[in-house]
Amino acid sequence: MLLCVELIAYLKGWHFSPPSVELAEAAVERAYAKWLEIRANYLAPPLQSLTNLCIILFLIQSVDRIVLIVGCFWIKFRKLRPAAAAEYVGRENVEDYPMVLVQIPMCNEREVYQQSIAACCIQDWQKERMLIQVLDDSDELDAQLLIKAEVQKWQQRGVHILYRHRLIHTGYKAGNLKSAMSCDYVKDYEFVAIFDADFQPGPDFLKKTIPHFKGKDDLALVQARWAFVNKDENLLTRLQNINLSFHFEVEQQVNGVFINFFGFNGTAGVWRIKALEDCGGWLERTTVEDMDIAVRAHLCGWKFIYLNDVKCLCELPESYEAYKKQQHRWHSGPMQLFCFCFVDILCAKALLDERCKGE
Repeated sequence: MLLCVELIAYLKGWHFSPPSVELAEAAVERAYAKWLEIRANYLAPPLQSLTNLCIILFLIQSVDRIVLIVGCFWIKFRKLRPAAAAEYVGRENVEDYPMVLVQIPMCNEREVYQQSIAACCIQDWQKERMLIQVLDDSDELDAQLLIKAEVQKWQQRGVHILYRHRLIHTGYKAGNLKSAMSCDYVKDYEFVAIFDADFQPGPDFLKKTIPHFKGKDDLALVQARWAFVNKDENLLTRLQNINLSFHFEVEQQVNGVFINFFGFNGTAGVWRIKALEDCGGWLERTTVEDMDIAVRAHLCGWKFIYLNDVKCLCELPESYEAYKKQQHRWHSGPMQLFCFCFVDILCAKALLDERCKGE
C-alpha cells in the first residue's frame, strides 16, 4: 500500500512540494501527507541516531587503524621483534628438548591430510620428545581408512604418531581438542602445537617457536604467521591475501609487541599446556573456540607472542561458497563470544583496579 502511495506521489510530483494534511483534498493525498508526518516524527529520529552511532564507530575504527599502522612503522623502524632466550640448533642432548604434543584436528579431509601429516612428522625435533595426535572427526568411512593408513605408514617409519577417532562428534573442533587433551599421557608434555589439516609447518617450526618460552613462565602462546600457497589463484584469493596480510602484518604484530595479547588463530601456534588448563581448557560454547580460549587465558594473566617471520603454509578458500561459510563463522562467533565474556571482562578489569589501588 505504501509503495502504491509513493508511486502516485511521484507521478503527481508531490515529492517536490509535499502536501499537508490540512490542505489535502484527495484521500491518496491525505494518506501521503500523513505518511510524511510519520516518517518525519517517528522514523527519522531513530534512523538519525543510528546513523550518528555508525559514524562514531567508523571514526573509532579509523583511529584504531591509524594507530596500528603507526605502530607497525615504529616496529619496523626500531626493528622490534621477540627474542628467543634459547636455541636448539646443534644440540644433541635429548633432555634439552621439552616434551611437545602436536595435534592435527581434521574432518573428512581427503585432499590435504597427507601433506599436513607429513609436514608434522618431519619436524626437526627429537623424536623421543614429540608425539603427534591425528584427531580425526570424519564421519565417512573411506576418509577414516585413508587417514588411518597414512598414520600407520609413518608409525612404521619410527615416528611417534597416534590416530584418534571419536565415536560421538560433539562440540566440533573444540570438542575434538578437548577430548584429545583428556588422555592420560598428556600430563607428560609441556607444550602443544596445533595445526589444521590444510596447514604445512616447516621442518624448523618447533625450533623457531619453542625457544621463546624459555625463561618466560607467564607466556602462554607463541603464534606464527600464515602464508598462502594459492594467493594468486583468482581475484578472491588475491583480495583475501591483502586483507589477511594486513591482519597479520599490522594488527597481530602491533598487539603482540605493545599489548602482549591478540586472538589465537586456531592453528599454527604453540600453547603451554599449563596455561590451557589454568583458563579452563577448550569449551564447546561457541564456534570461535580459538578466540574464546585466548580471551580466557588473557583474563587469567597469561601473555602471548606473535612471530611475524615464522610462516606456516596454508590454503585460502578459492570458491565464494567456501569463503562465505568461513566469514560467517569468523563474524558471528565473536559476537556470540562477546555475550559470554562481557561480564568476565568487566570483573577482571575491576579486580585489576582493586590491585592497583592496593599497591
